[in-house]
Amino acid sequence: MNPDILCLGEPMLEFNQQPDGMYLPGHGGDTSNCAIAAARQGANVGYVSHIGQDAFGDSFMALWTSEGVDTSNVVQVADAHTGIYFVTHGEEGHDFSYFRAGSASSRMTPGDLPVDALRSAKILHLSGISQGISDSAADTGFAAIEIVRKAGGLVSYDTNLREKLWPVARARAVIHAAVAQCDVALPGLDDAIILTGLSDPQDIVDFYLALGAKTVALTLGPEGTLVGIAAESRLIPGRKVKAVDATGAGDTFDGAFLAHFVDSGDAFAAAHFANAAAALSTQGFGAVAPMPYASDVKTFLASDPPG
Repeated sequence: MNPDILCLGEPMLEFNQQPDGMYLPGHGGDTSNCAIAAARQGANVGYVSHIGQDAFGDSFMALWTSEGVDTSNVVQVADAHTGIYFVTHGEEGHDFSYFRAGSASSRMTPGDLPVDALRSAKILHLSGISQGISDSAADTGFAAIEIVRKAGGLVSYDTNLREKLWPVARARAVIHAAVAQCDVALPGLDDAIILTGLSDPQDIVDFYLALGAKTVALTLGPEGTLVGIAAESRLIPGRKVKAVDATGAGDTFDGAFLAHFVDSGDAFAAAHFANAAAALSTQGFGAVAPMPYASDVKTFLASDPPG
């Protein structure tokens, strides 16, 4: 059975700085994180990517298998490497340093896409990073969107701006073109301010709705998520926890949101659950390890009131 949710993008091995200055290895890459977060909520999810025939690529294949993420549409190639990145922490939050030039994922083309799997998916999820790593990756993202839309599936898009990848003007053009073709837009506030030139959350939600998205879930950090559809907008309150590392919070939100949205279509309920999952994911270091399972989120929701 083909996955209900397909995530497209680049996985990257992560080295996350610890309080003692040492670096803890782990797994990252926004759409890979999203896939794992969705799988931990019980969703039928798969990944689409190219990775290297190297130790890091093998590590990802083992990770996805252990997490229940379908890997039948992941290809390991001999002539390119798996990307890596480092996370450092300071007074202004976490900072990323990437080593991904020429990576296997960045060399994907539209001809590499698994057409049959995309046609049968209920939701395709990709991001600004999925398209920002190279020109061919941008083309591949648009081709995947077209395949899914023509087959009647939904498209989810996280704007996820990385200014180190490409100039803001090009990022804005590509991301907005993609959002115009998506059903679910998942922007973060900081990125949205840069991309839209707006600062008011409701104005940003309205902007993305007018652009073409059917549902917008604008994440506001600890404040929660402003969810907008054609009929209404509603602030879904955040959850208070003692956070130590927010590296994977946005990706956890995406995965938990899609896991609940794929069947129900209820964006407000999906955001309620995803806010809790994202909050729990900030209580440990790294992108993947702290991601909660569905049972953890349900227990947290039962014991902790909104606010």
